[in-house]
Amino acid sequence: MGFWQELRRRRVHRMSGFYVVGAWLIIQVADVFFPAWGLPETALRFLIIAAILCFPVALIFSWTFDITKSGIVKTEPADPGDIFDNSLKRTDYVVLVALLAIGVAIVFGSLQKIVEEVDGAVTTVRKIANSVAVLPFVNLDTNPDTGYFSDGVTEEILHRLSSLKALHVLSRTSSFAFRNSNEGPARISEILGVRYLLQGSVRRDNNFVRVTTRLIDDTGYQVWSETFDRKLEGIFAIQSEIANTVASRIERQIIPPAELPAGRTTTNMEAFDAYLVGRSFVNARSPDWPDKAIAAFEEAIRLDENYAPPYAGLAVALEIGGNRDDRVAARESAHRAAETAIELDPELAEGHAALGLILLDDAENELERAERSLRRAIELGPTLSIAYNWLAIALQKQGRVEESDAVQDQGLLVDPLNPSLSVNMADRLRTLGERERAEHLVLRLTYLPDPPRFAYSALVRLYFDTGEFDKALHWAKEVVLAYDESPGTASTLAWRYEHLGLSEDADYWVANALGHTPQPAQRFFFKVSQFQVRGDLAGIRAEIDKLRTALGTDIDGLQRNHAAKYAAANIYVENFDVGIDVLESAFDLESLSKHYDLKTFRELESLHVLAYAYQQVGRGDEANVLLTRLHEQLNAYVVERNMDFGPLHHVRAQNFGLRGDFDAAADAFQAAIKAGWLRYLWVMNDPSWAETIADHRIARILDDVKVELERQRAVVEQADAEHDFRAEFAAKRSAPVD
Repeated sequence: MGFWQELRRRRVHRMSGFYVVGAWLIIQVADVFFPAWGLPETALRFLIIAAILCFPVALIFSWTFDITKSGIVKTEPADPGDIFDNSLKRTDYVVLVALLAIGVAIVFGSLQKIVEEVDGAVTTVRKIANSVAVLPFVNLDTNPDTGYFSDGVTEEILHRLSSLKALHVLSRTSSFAFRNSNEGPARISEILGVRYLLQGSVRRDNNFVRVTTRLIDDTGYQVWSETFDRKLEGIFAIQSEIANTVASRIERQIIPPAELPAGRTTTNMEAFDAYLVGRSFVNARSPDWPDKAIAAFEEAIRLDENYAPPYAGLAVALEIGGNRDDRVAARESAHRAAETAIELDPELAEGHAALGLILLDDAENELERAERSLRRAIELGPTLSIAYNWLAIALQKQGRVEESDAVQDQGLLVDPLNPSLSVNMADRLRTLGERERAEHLVLRLTYLPDPPRFAYSALVRLYFDTGEFDKALHWAKEVVLAYDESPGTASTLAWRYEHLGLSEDADYWVANALGHTPQPAQRFFFKVSQFQVRGDLAGIRAEIDKLRTALGTDIDGLQRNHAAKYAAANIYVENFDVGIDVLESAFDLESLSKHYDLKTFRELESLHVLAYAYQQVGRGDEANVLLTRLHEQLNAYVVERNMDFGPLHHVRAQNFGLRGDFDAAADAFQAAIKAGWLRYLWVMNDPSWAETIADHRIARILDDVKVELERQRAVVEQADAEHDFRAEFAAKRSAPVD
């Protein structure tokens, strides 16, 4: 009997098949879950190595033994004779033990390597001495809608603790991430990196309040507990009393309590209640939060005009979510509110933070004032994590990138699960080519009891920019299911389908977005974005006419992103003069030598479209000057900031192409593809790219991109065929469609 026939007789082929399929399934599951658990790709490689090394062990076992209903027996020889005893002998057991030992050694060694990789990739949070996290106090009211009150009490205690210099207190976001968590104290303290946890409950009964607190260490041992029964008017005294009692238990030396300024408290409990309601809306950031928060803060101010915190809250709400139709008026109101808060309480951290936020968006000469205000806010409230985020932005806008990064790092130390800080840090890592670290930083937010919306959107952006469109679509669907009230969510999904060439799906989700979008400029933005990718010039012209009819002379007041889209649309259909006028009005071209932050890559693309328009109307010298400035700016990103980012290389390729340097454009394209660039359809129908993509070397590069795009499109089509996401969406939300 031949060797291959003997393999078949001994069922080695069957064992090989089962082994390969089983190993493949395990590796596929690991490929999905390892990144979600923060495990590096090298850990997956060791799993694959273990599977390969164990394969010969499985083959030897299959050749020597059979598995029957009676157990493991020896495989019969080809010619067993009249009688063959297939029961296991002593030597057979030795062979089995040896095979098992080899397999266990391989698996154990691989697991050790995986553990080593995890230890090397994940930085353990060092527990700082005298560190404490204040977990959200449980609301024991019979009315669950009053949860904002217990949250407010928790936050006030947290702020009081943070003012005690001897303590390291984690900020609100990280502590509140464990609301209703099943994790034990030891695990929570390990994740947050703190030595102590403060837990408690709040119960209101008419004019009385009972606050029960307990302090536990990182082993779960209860260090101290106490119950405070007071009249509601004494709530501020309770907060100070708890804060200082905790401090005295953590520190050997009791820290003397500081008297709160008059503007920090109020005797009007209705004003205090309204302030807490407003703050809860700001923290939650539900789709309609601005109007509700503003109304609550204004009610608190009406009830007690000398109570400072509501003014600070009102300033933030007006600045972030105020009147979008009149941003100037909203900012002026926000500015007045912030200054009033500081006048009433010069040491109110939230007041200085609000003022710093407002100054961030003012003229550039206000950036230094914004920085001073935000540094003062952090000095007064070290746990006010959002101030770190805004300060990092202020420093970034001044070109002080290293300082900005350091402030972000400091903020994450104070508040390691803060969504804004985590997402901004992930964006920074993404631009540096550190995709895995960025992914881990954001994925961990999605496993919190109440995942922030920022996390979903950040993952969509991460996977889209790194060329993983199938994953981008998965998270875009999560965004749509959770936040379909906002038109931008459906358009996010539409945009991902459009870049895969799945136009029918894109049309469906754009129609859904338009059903939530009465603003003409936003509707124009959605539709023209589609038509530009498709190269539908007739559709672009029709949308331009609709917008002109809807806005009339108001078209000159478009926001910058809408103005840039309107200008590009006109340039696409060869209305060059209109496009040039709009872009020249929207951008200060003299500022190009100054510092652009990472949010302006879309603006840099718009400026390249302007350079293209200059070329088309015979203004070549102006085009060359603009392209040279843009090249210097892009080169600074690559050289000074060491960025390795698909969209960056994409814009660099555009710059080289418009300057006629097609070899350099091809090199930039290669770098973009290596970084995950997959925006094939983005460039194919854009007239500013026409000459560049006609170059033979670049055309070959794009052919390879097209193949990968088609592969991903097939994966997405199969997934959508197996799961009707539209039906799921309609069943859960029944959103209107235009």
